Amino acid sequence: MQQLVDSDLSEPYSIFTYRYFLHSWPTLSYLAMEGDDCIGCIICKMEPNHRGIIRGYIAMLAVRNDQRKKGLGSRLVQRALKQMYDEGCEEVTLEAEETNRAALNLYERLGFLRDKRLVRTPSGLYACVSRIAHSIYKTRKNTI
Repeated sequence: MQQLVDSDLSEPYSIFTYRYFLHSWPTLSYLAMEGDDCIGCIICKMEPNHRGIIRGYIAMLAVRNDQRKKGLGSRLVQRALKQMYDEGCEEVTLEAEETNRAALNLYERLGFLRDKRLVRTPSGLYACVSRIAHSIYKTRKNTI
């Protein structure tokens, strides 16, 4: 997994961050394997926000280059959304770089809406990132 995210993410987390997510929210992370090779993964978390709403967060989605355009990213996101729904989540957010059109299109096809634009400041961490939100609450009446 570490090799996949190191090669395919513009800002990969350290191994300690992945361990924190996996230890704290083990039911919200999935690997897609092809034999012994990790070809895709998603790592998420879920906790109440300041308004008491249970909010999920997609921290990372990575799919190996040769496996893209085959629906794997969509399936990983849908599986994570279903698990968050089953655990009582009401909304899900994530950040994606504005230049990553493939990711933005994927999330929009899955029902996410852009609700905030984060811009890098001279000492900031974000380089033109859209925060995208998905309201699971609206789909609770329908099965995910």
